Order: sequence, then C-alpha cells, then structure tokens
Amino acid sequence: MAESFMLFDWVVIAAYVVLLGAMGWVLSRRKSANSRDYFLGGNTMPFWVVAVSVLATSQSAATFLGGPDQGYRGDFTYLSTNIGTIIAALFVARILIPKFYENKVTTVYELLAIRFSPQAMRAAGGMYLIGRIFASGSRLFLAAIAVSMILFSNIDANNIIISAFLMMALGFLITFLGGINSVIWSDLIQFLIYTAAAVAVLYILRSAIPADMGQILEGLKNAPDGQNKLVLFDFSFDFSRPFAMISVVTGLTLLGIASFGMDQDMTQRVLTCKSAKDGGRALLISAVVAIPVIWVFISIGQLLHVFYERPDLMGADVLSAENREFSGEKITIFMHYILNELPAGMRGLVTVGVVAAAISTINSGLNSMSSVIVEDFYRPWKESKGATTDKQFVRAGQVFMGVVGIALFLMAVLCFYWQQYSDMPLLDFALSVMVFSYSGLLGVYFTVLFTRRGSTLSVILALAAGFLITLLQQPYIVDSLGLPEAWKGLAFTWKLCIGTAVAFLVCVSGNKNTLAERALA
Repeated sequence: MAESFMLFDWVVIAAYVVLLGAMGWVLSRRKSANSRDYFLGGNTMPFWVVAVSVLATSQSAATFLGGPDQGYRGDFTYLSTNIGTIIAALFVARILIPKFYENKVTTVYELLAIRFSPQAMRAAGGMYLIGRIFASGSRLFLAAIAVSMILFSNIDANNIIISAFLMMALGFLITFLGGINSVIWSDLIQFLIYTAAAVAVLYILRSAIPADMGQILEGLKNAPDGQNKLVLFDFSFDFSRPFAMISVVTGLTLLGIASFGMDQDMTQRVLTCKSAKDGGRALLISAVVAIPVIWVFISIGQLLHVFYERPDLMGADVLSAENREFSGEKITIFMHYILNELPAGMRGLVTVGVVAAAISTINSGLNSMSSVIVEDFYRPWKESKGATTDKQFVRAGQVFMGVVGIALFLMAVLCFYWQQYSDMPLLDFALSVMVFSYSGLLGVYFTVLFTRRGSTLSVILALAAGFLITLLQQPYIVDSLGLPEAWKGLAFTWKLCIGTAVAFLVCVSGNKNTLAERALA
C-alpha cells in the first residue's frame, strides 16, 4: 500500500468509487430493449457528449502516463501529430461516416458484408478483435502500472497482474448493465476528472520550481545531453522517429483514419449520434480539443525533467531521477512524483485521474468488442437456427463482455513482458500495437472506397498479410529469424505504411469472377 497516502487521499478515492457505483446504478435503470439500444444507444446521443467520449477513449492511460513519459524523455513533437489526427478526422467525417449512416450499420464491418459477403465482414471483425485485444490490453497494462505503484509501491510482475485484474473487473462492472449509454456518459465524468487532475498537477509542479519561466524555457532548450526539449516540429527524414513530420502526414494520418473510421471501439461512439452530420461534428471536435489536453500532459513531463534532472534550475541538493526510489524505471516517473511529492488530497485526486483515464478505455473496449462478436458473428448464427428475441442478443452481449474482459487481462500480462523487452516509451508502445490490425483493415477499406475490385478471398488474404508483415517487423521476430537488422529501426508509423500498402495490393488483386472466389462463396 502506498505509504504516502493520507486519510484525505483515501476519502477522495472512496468518493470516486461511490460516484462510479451511483452512476452505474442510474444508467442501468434505462433498460435496453434490443441490441441496437445496447450497442448504439438508439442513436440518441448528443454530439458534444460523443465528442468527449471519443477524446477520452483515444487518450486514456496512454496519455495520462505516456504524455509525461514522452515529455520527460523527449520533446513536444508528439503534439504535432495532431495535424495527422485532424486530417484523419476530416477524411472519416466526409467519406466513411456518411456511408455508415446510409447503410444503418451497427458495426463498421457490416459495410464489407454489403460490398462482398458476410464472410468478409466476419474476417474484418475478427481482425479487429485481435487488434483491439492488443491495443486495449496494452492500455490496461499502462493502468496497471499506476495502480501497482499505488497499492504496492513497485511494478513487479505479480503486482502488475493483480492490478490489471482489478482494473478490468471495475471496467466490466460499470459497462455490464448500461451498455454504450454507460460508456459514453461515464466517459464524460472520467474525462473531467483526469483533465482537472492533470491541470492541478501542472500548477503544483510549476509552483515547486524556483526558476522563472524564462530560465525554465532556456534550460529546456539547452538540456545537458544537448537535446532541445522545446522542439515542436521534426522535419528530419529519419525513419526511426515516429513523430517526425514525414511520419505525421503518412503513417500517423493512416493511424488516425483507422482509429476513427475502422476501429469499432472508436467509431461505435460516432454511430450513436442522431445523424452523420452530428457524428462528423463530434469527431472533429474531439480532434481539436485533444491538442490542449495533450499539451498539458507533455508539459508535465517537461517540468518533471526540470524537477528531477536539473539542479541548476532547482537549486542545490536535488537528487537526479536515477537516484530516486524507482531505480531508473522511467515509465513510472509520473506516478513516483504523484506518490512522493504531491500534498494530501491531491495524491488521491490524481490517482483517481489515472484510474478514470484507464476505465474510459477499458469499458469502451469491452462494449465495442462485444458488439462485433454479437452483431457480426453470434446474431447471423443464431438467426440461422430459428426464432430469436431481442433480449437474447442483449444478454449475449453481456456474456461476451466477460469473455473479452478475460482476454484483455491476459493481454495486459503479456504486455508487461513485451514492453520490457522493447523498452519503448509508453506512447510509442501503446500506438504501435494497433498496427497489427490496422494495416490489413486500411488496405481493405481503401480497396472498397477507391476501387471496384476485391473479393471475399482477397479481403481475408489482405487482412492476414497486413498482420504478418507487421509481425515480421517486430524486434523479437527479427532477432529470432535472423532478419535484416535495419527492420528493427523503423518507426511503427512506417511499419503501418508498409503493411497497408501490402494489404491494399493483395486486396485489389481479388476478382469476384475467379474460380477460387466462386468456390468460397
């Protein structure tokens, strides 16, 4: 248990738990008449609430812990990635969302059933499930880092496992009864909590640094290792840097398109709006509002660098980060500061902020994955067997949430060892795991949007190709198979570009008139 926690901190945490319980009870009173109500809220959600929900889901614990980690290790270049995010939001709002509303889909993969076949839909849905388990599992792992620091003051394997299980169970309880309504409205509360906590930390941290703002900026511009930590735009052509501008307008834009328009976890929220126009508006608002929020988190990391690494700005007798209790584990720098430097009450509030950021992603992943399993797999199978009722599919959605929760927990445990092996910064790690499913999905959807080619068979092969190409570029696979060492140096953005290009070429090679395609049909 965190020895630094005082009674007031536990009061704040207890109040948060009570708030979550009350919110879950209130939202669960609105019963879902059918699966569309349960998964899409009956298309009645206000666009502004959806915008906040999209923002909360896209950030989560990856931003709460990863943003400070990025600022502490590096500079502000991650903030420039929002250029790619805005381009992606415009693309999805103008091209994809109108198609989804026009065809009245519950999951984004139903578009492939209309263009190709139910088999293509299920293949894409299956790839999404694999990728979302990777991505949401990694975010559960990030949340477990924070919870383990709070409960056990370390990030040992056993304690990470216990913490991941506790977070998964909490997210499941919030989502179980209320469906997407619970997810979206709880996201609003979680977003307000973790944003307020971050702003409060930024203020307290700045107040603790005796140097004036001019001295701080000059110190950040001329870091001891020769780094300029104030750099916002990186115009280099270094393919190992994921946040260089060449990556922003290519790989990170592709990442945003896939995240907003091909990932049920995110797109499901947009589909709860009353119209395609409202859905597009929600997406654009979330992309713009993300900019100041991300700035706050990266700025926290920058000031943590000053606080722990710059005795010239802090005054005498300030220990460096390497001599602190976290023993050089940079990924815990923010939690270390929270638990050891913040005043009573604030520790509890910021801890609640970390948990809130994590839950906003966990519960959305549970609901979105359950919706794909039910609507794209279970419903067609059940309806082929005979008469069904709407309530059956609501109950099935709740059961599959439990199954998904177990899968996320196991993935979070795997991510603990995965991240240790790669030693990637948290933001890079959280973003890179999405590439596995996004490569194939981007190749397939670009085929649907911009060509008249493709087939069920080529969709399946393209999804597999995107995943395998990404897998072959992972450091542990490169080492195991003795592949070219240069493959390890590519940033995840370029791995996404390569995977998408290969998947697209495979998908457009398909032709419905081939013997193989007719046999598959």
